[in-house]
Amino acid sequence: MKFLRVGERGHEVDVASFDGLVGLDVRSVIAAGAEPATIEGMRQIRAALLTGRPDIDLTSTRIGSPIAQPGKVVCVGLNYRQHAAEAQMPIPEEPILFMKAPYTVQGPNDTVIIPPGSEKTDYEVELAVVIGRRAEYLASPAESQEYILGYAISNDVSERHFQLERGGQWDKGKNCDTFNPLGPWIVSADEIPDPQALELRLRVNGELRQNSSTADMIFDVDHLVWYVSQFMTLLPGDVINTGTPQGVGSGFAPGKFLTAGDVVEVEISGLGAQRHALAEYSRGGAR
Repeated sequence: MKFLRVGERGHEVDVASFDGLVGLDVRSVIAAGAEPATIEGMRQIRAALLTGRPDIDLTSTRIGSPIAQPGKVVCVGLNYRQHAAEAQMPIPEEPILFMKAPYTVQGPNDTVIIPPGSEKTDYEVELAVVIGRRAEYLASPAESQEYILGYAISNDVSERHFQLERGGQWDKGKNCDTFNPLGPWIVSADEIPDPQALELRLRVNGELRQNSSTADMIFDVDHLVWYVSQFMTLLPGDVINTGTPQGVGSGFAPGKFLTAGDVVEVEISGLGAQRHALAEYSRGGAR
């Protein structure tokens, strides 16, 4: 099952779909007090979708982020072997964690804004894990699947000059507005039998830049959910961006960074695709 949100920015409605072409408005089928982006909410939605009549054309309406605004976005750095190699950095002994602010999250096809002063805006296709149940201090990675709502595509847009050359934390280059296109939907975990066997691709203006598999992850999905739960409580709707493979703009010599007018296309097998253009920041302009 696919869970998504459609409509104009700020007025999206929760929708469920089996085929990604037509959807069912689920506002009336969720029990009072229940949240759609929870494991229990998904169960109620699935039951309604089996008996309802989807009538929302998903091919002709804006698709927003499948999560209105996550409580937190936890990101994992250098989690692909070949990406660590292109960055000329050692394989981490433990996952490298950093955070993205919830406001960075936007729809999969919305415009990405290049911030003022940017010199090296970059792209990163990533598998996003969406949490569906409160997780704290899990006993082992084997428990993790019980807490995963589903999976989505994330583009962890980064400004490398801010991130690596301005001192301090990586957060400087990760938290600009619009820097986390998410979606187009969350695919329920039961439809992804092996999250370590997914193909990831990213193109810039039609040029294939990233082409890899989640099999190249250093720390797998189950390990990451367990690991993060040792340091912070994960809540329903939280997102974990699990890292990016080789082929980022900063991995080329010279670097291949994004500029206004570029079009980025992102896909992960079984999870759909994104397509967003880049634009310069304009004060007071539409996001």
